[in-house]
Amino acid sequence: MSERFWLSPKQLLRIGPFLPRSRGRARVDDLRVISGIVHVIRSGMRWCDAPLVYGSYKTLYNRFIRWSRAGVFERIFAAIADESSATETVMIDTTHVKAHRTAASLRKDGDEPRHLGRTKGGLNTKIHVVCEAIGRPLRLLLTAGQVSDFKGAASLLDDLPNAQTLIADKGYDSDWFRDGLIMRGIRPCIPGRSNRKLPISYDKEAYRERNRIERLFCRLKDWRRLAIRYDRCAHAFMSAVALAATFIFWL
Repeated sequence: MSERFWLSPKQLLRIGPFLPRSRGRARVDDLRVISGIVHVIRSGMRWCDAPLVYGSYKTLYNRFIRWSRAGVFERIFAAIADESSATETVMIDTTHVKAHRTAASLRKDGDEPRHLGRTKGGLNTKIHVVCEAIGRPLRLLLTAGQVSDFKGAASLLDDLPNAQTLIADKGYDSDWFRDGLIMRGIRPCIPGRSNRKLPISYDKEAYRERNRIERLFCRLKDWRRLAIRYDRCAHAFMSAVALAATFIFWL
């Protein structure tokens, strides 16, 4: 990924209404700075190695951290994703992201969760995604790696779009989850676990489309700072995920 990323004027116009207003002196050009932020996240390089064409790397890093703390990038993703009209069928799944030693080197202070957990694969983070039928993400959630899929699904259940069908793998096979979907008017398309006493019927033709969310994760992890978590703070990593999801799928 040696090629440099540049935000187009059309893309900047699309996200412009969600950017914070300048206070006092005008800030450095948004197009150049946001392009530099995206380039660093996509290529996986260190901030100090950002090409000089984007300006000072300190400006890139400070802008990214300041706006991620303010939730700017997550709001951009949420606002643009809410414009989707292809929500009759949605899918849910998770993926693990291995934490680099730089992400694990910070001692936890305060009540803000870091969303890092230890599993058999080591220290990692789990990304939960709800996507539409054509494979574009609608909802994002970050949890520690050892958190079960059920807990992530429970957190996302009330925030699901008004869909008719939800497709998920057998990891989401649970009576309470099925009942919660039905109460919301959503038909679950989830195969039953092998240890169920009574078999579960589901739409096998619709279930074949679940590969779209798997391809979604592959495209997200093409951005190297998402394939491995380098960010110590959860808000910074979540902002990187939101930025990647916005530029890959929505802009």
